[in-house]
Amino acid sequence: MTGVGVRIVQKVSSTPGFAKVAPHVVPALDRVVHRLTRGRVLLSAQLLPGVVLTATGAKSGLRRRTPLACMPEGDGSWLLIGSNFGRDDHPSWTVNLIAHPDAVVNWKGTEIPVTARLLTGEERAAAWREALAFWPPYATYQARVAREIRLFRIVRRP
Repeated sequence: MTGVGVRIVQKVSSTPGFAKVAPHVVPALDRVVHRLTRGRVLLSAQLLPGVVLTATGAKSGLRRRTPLACMPEGDGSWLLIGSNFGRDDHPSWTVNLIAHPDAVVNWKGTEIPVTARLLTGEERAAAWREALAFWPPYATYQARVAREIRLFRIVRRP
């Protein structure tokens, strides 16, 4: 996608209307395409890198699969941003990772066991600055909500 196209998508993704519709449409499309392509394609990853997170439900104990945008880090870890498209509540997957930090991500068709850690303090502040440079609409999402958007670093398990 061209620079102009990315800027248009960033502008659209920052609108309240997008926040109402996207959580219902984007993950559903991602799940279908990901399943049909046996993990090779994630539609939303055409714009932002993405993983499919499989985490244990905090209340149910069931495995939950959630397509997510992510920010790959140079050391082989990933940053997950719990923006929930700028909606008031924390996304369910963040609650699940707090309760059960061991999870699995599907990264470009490969299943990888990971451990998640909720970032706090200066580590969170530094990661937030990187996330804003990576995808500026996160600033709009944060400004729209009273909660602090949760950031997780996920690293490969041995």
